[in-house]
Amino acid sequence: MRHAVFVVPFLFETSVRFLKGALSLPDVAVSLISQDPLERFGDGVRRRLAGHWKVGNALDAQQLADATRELARRVGPVSSLVGVLEQLQGPLAEARAALDLPGLDPDAAEGFRDKAVMKTRLAAAGLPCARHRLVESGREAMAFAEELGLGRGQPLVVKPPAGAGAVDTFRVDHPHELTQALAANPPRHGHPVLLEEFILGDEHSFDAVCIDGRCVWYSISDYAPSPLEVMQNEWIQWTVLLPRELQGRGYEAIVDAGPKALSVLGLETGLAHMEWFRRPDGSVAISEVGARPPGAQFTSLLSFCHDTDMYAGWSRLVTENRFDPPERRYATGAAYLRGQGRGRVQAIHGLEQAQREFGELVVDVKLPKAGQARASSYEGEGYAILRHPETAVVEAALQRLVSTVRVELG
Repeated sequence: MRHAVFVVPFLFETSVRFLKGALSLPDVAVSLISQDPLERFGDGVRRRLAGHWKVGNALDAQQLADATRELARRVGPVSSLVGVLEQLQGPLAEARAALDLPGLDPDAAEGFRDKAVMKTRLAAAGLPCARHRLVESGREAMAFAEELGLGRGQPLVVKPPAGAGAVDTFRVDHPHELTQALAANPPRHGHPVLLEEFILGDEHSFDAVCIDGRCVWYSISDYAPSPLEVMQNEWIQWTVLLPRELQGRGYEAIVDAGPKALSVLGLETGLAHMEWFRRPDGSVAISEVGARPPGAQFTSLLSFCHDTDMYAGWSRLVTENRFDPPERRYATGAAYLRGQGRGRVQAIHGLEQAQREFGELVVDVKLPKAGQARASSYEGEGYAILRHPETAVVEAALQRLVSTVRVELG
């Protein structure tokens, strides 16, 4: 029997869903490394665990390696060490290297985590991505901005080199906006800031499964509007659509470039989440890639789209090196409900009308509750996931839903 060690630092709902997916596998003994005490994970998880070890800092590779050795001593030899959080991928890779375990190695992890390294490697391989530069001073930043044409119709994006989920990421259109952005997070030696060309076009994602370096399955999603626009406008309610049909929608360029990018970045076995743009001329540009499952309910969307459990599917992939590509049976989509105003949730308007119009399409929902604090992430205060065999039905319903339902804060 395989012995998989999962790192779940805190009791995050999504991380625990993946852990439960692993616990559902019949031939895998699962141990847990966490910062939270075991009691927080509930009886249902605790009873099924083969072992547990609490660490002071789950982002410390040495602590992860020591905890894994202790679990191996108590439970049996460890076959895999995994976790889903973006911030864990570097420490996990270092711990695996120290323990001689399979999985993403430290060099590949750096390429996925450090966006400047990522784009340099992609560009060197001739793969399309935004022009970029890692800067350590305001002078370097302004020189690059001038080179690209900031203020002359070419916006820039300012972001941390190892960011995730568009956090601390800003679009700037003029030199004075760049000055303001750099004042909030001044670049300096050892603390650089990543500047890159803002791609004009539609934004999408490319989720793919690789086994032994070969892409064996993929899915494509459409954003409306882009995550960066959502981050910059707190009131915007956004949607993501997973069309049932992947042919005939202009995806050919990313279907060619996406697997090549994952190969260049060194993903052997795993699930990757890629953000990419389609320019008005049809060409594509890869934005960012994570060597881990996607967030924002995307794994649930993939599950509903393919009528399967992708949480357990990922766990089987990383513990047993096996994945059964599922059939794409439905179009699915999510509408993210975000509050307007400041403070706590006061009321949710338009729910009854939305229920009448497309309630039968809803397969999962998390509604905002009165008194709920404003969310700190771009996912908002709630969401609804819709599903139907016809893409056009889901697409229209998503747009109606975000225009009908309004979350009032105050």
